[in-house]
Amino acid sequence: MASAERIIKDLLKEANVKVGGKRPQDLVVHDKRFYRRALRDQVLGVGESYMDGWWDAKHLDVLMSRIIAADLGSKVKASPKILLAGASAKLLNKQNLKRAAKNAQHHYGMGNDLYEVMLDKRMIYSCGYWKGTRSLDKAQEQKLDLICRKLELDKGMKVLDIGCGWGGFLEYAAKKYGIRGVGVTPVGEQVEVAKKRVKNLNVKIIQDDYRNVTGKYDRIVSIGSFEHIGHKNHKKFFEVCDRLLKPGGMMLHHFIGGNTDSFKPDPWINKYIFPNGSIPSLKQVSKAIEGKFLIEDLHNFGPDYDKTLMAWHKNFSKGYKKLNQNYDERFYRMWSFYLLMCAAGFRQRDLQLWQFVMRRIEPAETYRGVR
Repeated sequence: MASAERIIKDLLKEANVKVGGKRPQDLVVHDKRFYRRALRDQVLGVGESYMDGWWDAKHLDVLMSRIIAADLGSKVKASPKILLAGASAKLLNKQNLKRAAKNAQHHYGMGNDLYEVMLDKRMIYSCGYWKGTRSLDKAQEQKLDLICRKLELDKGMKVLDIGCGWGGFLEYAAKKYGIRGVGVTPVGEQVEVAKKRVKNLNVKIIQDDYRNVTGKYDRIVSIGSFEHIGHKNHKKFFEVCDRLLKPGGMMLHHFIGGNTDSFKPDPWINKYIFPNGSIPSLKQVSKAIEGKFLIEDLHNFGPDYDKTLMAWHKNFSKGYKKLNQNYDERFYRMWSFYLLMCAAGFRQRDLQLWQFVMRRIEPAETYRGVR
C-alpha cells in the first residue's frame, strides 16, 4: 500500500503542485506528519497542520485555487469523524434560538480591534462592489449605494437590517437617503460600535435574534447574515420577513451561495471560523420562498469577493502587529488560511455572491434592476 506521503504528492501533481517547488502554487513541508494528517482529515487536517506550522506556501491563495480547481477533496475518502459531523449538521438544527447567539459570538465577538484593522473605514464585513475602483473603502461604499438603489430607498422609509454588524449600512442609508432604521444583531461587541456609529441618526440598534423582531417595515435588508441562518431555518427566516414586511415592500438578501445543495459545512471552517453555518444553493433559497415571495432581480458578483478577501488579508497582515497578545502566531496562520482559502473558492467560482431583490406575489409595477 502506498504511503500517505506518496498519495498526497500524487494528488498534488493532479493540481500541478509540487512539494519543495519554487512556483507560487508549490508548498514546502516542515513536518512529515502533515501527509498522514491531510490524508486522514482532508481539509480539516490540511488547515490544522498549516496552523501548527507543518507546511507553508509562498502564495497560499494560488495553492488553494489549484487544489479547488482539481477537486482534490472529492478524491480522498472522508474519515468517520468527518462523516459523522456531516450527518449531524444535516439532521440537527444547529442554528436554533439557543445556539445561534453562541455561534455568532464565536466569530463576530472575538474582538473589534481585529475587524478595525482588517476592514474598511465603515467596518463592512461582506463583499465589496469593485466596479471601476481599486479601493476597498470605495468598493464597500459602492456596494452600500447599490443596495440602496436596488431597494429604491426614499426619505422616511423604515428599514430593517437583519444582522446589521457594526452599523455601517444603516449609517450610510440614513445619511444619504434619509431612512429610519432598525438593526438587529445578537453580538454585543457589534451593538456597542453600531450604537456609537448611528448615535445622531434616526436609527435604533437591538441586540437580539432576528426571530424576535417586531414591527412593520417598508424595506428589509440582510447583508451577509443568511449564511448563518442554517438550512433548517431557511423557511422560518422568510416567514419572519413576511411577517415584518409591509404590503408593497421589498427585501434585498446579499449572501454567499454554492453551486449545489449543501447541508454540511466545511469541517475546518465549521470548527474554527463559522460554527454551524451553511452555504445555500439557488434551489434551496427558491424552495424556501416558494409561495410567499418572487425574485425581481438576481445579481451574481462572486469574483468581487476574491478582491475583497485579498484586500482584507493585506490589511490584516499589515496591521497584525498592532493587535493585542490574544492574537498569537497560530491565530495569524488560522486567519490567513481562512481569508486566502475563501478567496480561492471565489476565484475558482466554487462560491458565489448573490444579491436577490424580492417582493411578495402581489400586483406591482415592473421592477427595473440597477447595477
